[in-house]
Amino acid sequence: MGLEMLLFICIMGFFSAFIDAVVGGGGLISIPALMMTGLPLLEVLGTNKAAAVMGACTSFISFIKSGKVDMKLIRLLFPITLLGSAVGVLVVRQVPPDFLRPLVVVMLALVLLYSIFRRDWGRENKYRGMTRRVLLLSVVVAFTFGFYDGFFGPGTGSFMLFAFLLVGFDFLGAAANARALNFASNLAAVVLFAYFGLVDFTYAIPMGISMIVGAWCGARLAIKKGSSYVRPLFIAVTTVLIGKQLFDLFGK
Repeated sequence: MGLEMLLFICIMGFFSAFIDAVVGGGGLISIPALMMTGLPLLEVLGTNKAAAVMGACTSFISFIKSGKVDMKLIRLLFPITLLGSAVGVLVVRQVPPDFLRPLVVVMLALVLLYSIFRRDWGRENKYRGMTRRVLLLSVVVAFTFGFYDGFFGPGTGSFMLFAFLLVGFDFLGAAANARALNFASNLAAVVLFAYFGLVDFTYAIPMGISMIVGAWCGARLAIKKGSSYVRPLFIAVTTVLIGKQLFDLFGK
């Protein structure tokens, strides 16, 4: 790897983790950057997860220290998300995931429209604990999004954040808890990708170090600015995600 490529993936890693630390969607930057190295697609996915887990861990710890993570809830959902992601990685090695793309576009569009028209949504934390019904739904959602992240990935952060908003968290609290589950899905995925020899650590380690810095900066800014900063960034990144998926569907 030449110096120019090293600088390129480190810069892209920083900006990827900065965005991902708050609302997800960092793969929009890091995956295309890794594809430019010439690695096979599955190795790109594995290498991206190996780097991203470092940034995800950093933002997770930052949000824990801020007191924005509901540890009682996350202790329950964390292992379920781990399991879902592991199953997703095992399945993606056998089944191409592209058939999900049209469904993802529709789901992201609904998330975006709901977030835009509910202007007061997520300004205040209205979460008061789990009922049995909401707890059951949360377990199903944690496994499903974990599986989705291991299997395909685009939009996982947006979907997780949206799910926590539905439960009653404000935008900052939803972002913090979504980062916790995203760390779980990344962790399970990278262990399996590495086991199957699908991680190039030559690229993963320097990109991961830059992601640690980017995630720390992104999380600190989100904690400082609060929900007023997270909401517009969430809407912007979700819009870009929709555009990227539509381009992949019709732009070839």
